[in-house]
Amino acid sequence: MQAVSYSPEDDLFHLRELPTPQLETEYDVLVTVQAVGLNPVDSKINLWQGMVAGMTNEFVGGLDVAGEIVAKGDAVTCWQVGDKVLYHGNMRRHHGGFAEFAVHDSRTLTPLPNVTPEVAAATPCAAWTAWRALEKLSARGADSILITGGSGGVGGFAIQLAQHFGIGQIITSCSAANHPYVKSLGADITIDYHQQDIVTSVLQATNQQGVAIAIDCVGGDNEVKCANSLRFDGQLVELVQTCQPNNYQDAFLRGIGCHQLSLGSGHVQGDFGRNSIVTAGLAVNQLLANQTITVPKLTTLKLADIPEALMAMRKQRTVGKLVAVLT
Repeated sequence: MQAVSYSPEDDLFHLRELPTPQLETEYDVLVTVQAVGLNPVDSKINLWQGMVAGMTNEFVGGLDVAGEIVAKGDAVTCWQVGDKVLYHGNMRRHHGGFAEFAVHDSRTLTPLPNVTPEVAAATPCAAWTAWRALEKLSARGADSILITGGSGGVGGFAIQLAQHFGIGQIITSCSAANHPYVKSLGADITIDYHQQDIVTSVLQATNQQGVAIAIDCVGGDNEVKCANSLRFDGQLVELVQTCQPNNYQDAFLRGIGCHQLSLGSGHVQGDFGRNSIVTAGLAVNQLLANQTITVPKLTTLKLADIPEALMAMRKQRTVGKLVAVLT
């Protein structure tokens, strides 16, 4: 089969011919890949390759897969050969979706929603993460939220979902060129992080009170900016790095709460962890099918384009979503 593998020796992605992978556990399914999403985590494998046991130059990434089951293990009872599925893969496993065939644990599959495979494959990592973040924050009906990186994959879905959750004031940061885009998704107030101070701008927009909740989709010093933009008893979800509350302004006295969220970690946390992935996936799939949320900036590629696209993704922030279409 054709596949894009990652070589830890030269830190590059290569299009190559590899054997079709085999099922590894009784819970596994073999999927013919129809479309696979590209995410920053896929491109930055150089930062997490140590998590993968026995990585070789034949390691195939690609977490967000839409496809069809062509073989299944003996313990797979809820799925049949021929079922069309969508899933967020386990980054620790070797046979991801940047290939004509992929292997995945059936216990975190979801049915392919009633959209095209490329639209579906644009959603798991980004939209399922955004859903889980808002659920962690008990965000329904909150009066205000700050979302850093609103023009990115997670941020764009978080804006749409915040609107669906009935959040009153949606504030986001991104470059000025992307302000029309995030406003089209539902952002009420946009902050140009190149020219404006995020914390000052949030306070000005909230009568010096701060927002109720925040989601950091960017990392770096944006975590602190989110925390310092919160009002008393505010909460944030950090999606990129470990929370550092000692760096927040008066975190204890202001009652600031910080949550961690790593969507794919659910794969290695037993039934509870796996269910956290599936629950988010089923919820987002329904919203996608009924067009409550959309993938407004979708760029499609071919399998052969993936190596160059992943390396480019390391160097700049992507607006919208990139998806490779295989069939």
